Amino acid sequence: MAQEDVAAAANGATVVEKSVTFTSYKPQLVVEAQKVGEAVAFYKAAFDATETGHSLYPKRKADQELPHLVSAEIKLAGATIVVSDVSVHSGANAKTGTMSALLETDDVEAAVAKAVAAGAVKVEEVSEGEADGGVKGKVTDPFGFTWIFVSPAEKSDKEENKEVV
Repeated sequence: MAQEDVAAAANGATVVEKSVTFTSYKPQLVVEAQKVGEAVAFYKAAFDATETGHSLYPKRKADQELPHLVSAEIKLAGATIVVSDVSVHSGANAKTGTMSALLETDDVEAAVAKAVAAGAVKVEEVSEGEADGGVKGKVTDPFGFTWIFVSPAEKSDKEENKEVV
């Protein structure tokens, strides 16, 4: 019973619970209807993301209507992110997203400038962090998502010399 755990139920009966293993975590950005293509183009331009796959909505009522992009997977900083159209299939009822993401980079100012050039709005000026001494900048993309750029945290001498016991 490697994948199953036995648990006692409140009434004394034995219940077999199967353990679950997750193989990946993919955040989903839900954008306005028919804006997936624009969002992917923005993430490519602003963050050098790469599109790794997509799903098209099949032709609809009239033959002249072309299929539209309903979702796409992009790679960004080693992570896979799903960008989806608001629809009954996405499980979301919000018009735009409210997720914030941290992107670590050695050049926060350049990252903010590139995002703004691609269409993002600067939310905060680039500043030195008070607590960790790192640099931080924040933008909101055209689809309502906030991206926070931070420089890598610098380790103190104390942390670098810490021995594992």
